[in-house]
Amino acid sequence: MKKILFVTSEVYPLSKTGGLADVSQGLPTALTALSQDVRVLTPAYPEALEKLPKRKTRKSFRGDLNFDLIQSTLPGTQVPVWLVDIPKYFHRYGGPYQTVDGYVWPDNAERFHAFAQVANLVARNLCDLDWSPDIVHNNDWQTGLVPAYLESSKLATVFTIHNLAYQGQFSRWTFDRLGLPEDWWSMEGLEFHGNMSFMKAGLNYSDVINTVSPSYAKEIQTPAFGNGLEGLLQHHSARLYGILNGIDEKNWSPVKDKYLEHNYSYHTIKRKQLNKFALQRRFGLSERADIPLIGMVGRMVEQKGFDLVLESLSEILALGVQLVILGSGDKALEQDIAIAAKAHSDQIALVLGYDEALAHQIEAGADIFLMPSRFEPCGLNQMYSSAYGTIPIVHHVGGLADSVVDTNFDTEKAKTATGFHFYDPTSRSLVNTVKRAVSYFRSPKAWRRLIRAGMEQDFSWKQAAQDYLALYDQAMSNKGRLPGKKQV
Repeated sequence: MKKILFVTSEVYPLSKTGGLADVSQGLPTALTALSQDVRVLTPAYPEALEKLPKRKTRKSFRGDLNFDLIQSTLPGTQVPVWLVDIPKYFHRYGGPYQTVDGYVWPDNAERFHAFAQVANLVARNLCDLDWSPDIVHNNDWQTGLVPAYLESSKLATVFTIHNLAYQGQFSRWTFDRLGLPEDWWSMEGLEFHGNMSFMKAGLNYSDVINTVSPSYAKEIQTPAFGNGLEGLLQHHSARLYGILNGIDEKNWSPVKDKYLEHNYSYHTIKRKQLNKFALQRRFGLSERADIPLIGMVGRMVEQKGFDLVLESLSEILALGVQLVILGSGDKALEQDIAIAAKAHSDQIALVLGYDEALAHQIEAGADIFLMPSRFEPCGLNQMYSSAYGTIPIVHHVGGLADSVVDTNFDTEKAKTATGFHFYDPTSRSLVNTVKRAVSYFRSPKAWRRLIRAGMEQDFSWKQAAQDYLALYDQAMSNKGRLPGKKQV
């Protein structure tokens, strides 16, 4: 049995801005089911405190860093969770990283530096918890300083990149203001083109690096996807791994999904049609089984390819499809999509924002799920789609390429095809692939084969958890045995 401290800036259902929160709930839960001793450490945001079970204890620590630790259990699981309560940094409404108006909190460096300091104390068993880990698993730039603080300890550290595009870059002035050790300011430490990077700290000081799909682990070592860190990642390639995320089958299963009017399995797949009719009825779209219904759920930003959809919209609509879109993000994109939805209200339904129930209903009610991301470290919706018998169209990148089997002569013959890939991030490539999918939709037998192959896949956290246990073994083996690991 391993003792694992899982350090994360968000965890579902206490806090969530994206896939990191789902991983932070799913992986510790799966590891606990494998008899591992996992504790989650996360900030005490107001929404997190509101969602905690009634049973909780509080320990207070006073000194240079004043904080409380609130001990509880992650709702819906048996996983212990410790919330770091520092009111001046975390008692604020908005998002974990942004204000309610979408502006980045100006003191994010201070906030997550303090969080890293507490993680260091907890990991070294200096918080009167009578528990110390074997492994400290850190996630994304917000935890990047933790491996730096723990480098001199005997504890093995893992650093997981969920999205390399967000690196936690701050000025030299901020570095000085935080009082960080001067020897951290170097190419082998945090310095990155005259700034400091929390992400780079995680890469340089951890014993093992991984990211959330095998393809993304390769992609980030290239200029196209490396965001300026490709050289460093190439240097660390011997300890860089890719493990595809799993999905939470408890919350994402058409058989028992609490948000659906009509639950179903592959053996009762005709009931899926009832969810389609319910979705069409909700938005005033024609209730017809023969019209392909395309769903989209995600952040409306260029990374997610929403601009490609706008460029392609007239040609996609000309195929006689319906679109149901849920999301928010770039205000200009939101406005343009809203204008298009109003102009084509007989074919497009749009909800700006996020609605958990509606996200589930779209996965169940849509025939096709569209994910045209320019890059995608892992992605979860394409896996949800396959589980719900909804056929994904994806750009051939990252976890999308790893989790969706493109439909072609060979994969059709082998009955392994589960969706459709397009290979160039252009509107032309996207439209051609949508046309291909719609053509298959109009062939019921071929479509049923895609549904079956998708629903038979195992995207649970069970295999990923086993892969992470092997990764932890590698981190423990690497500890103290990688001379020059920070060299560039």
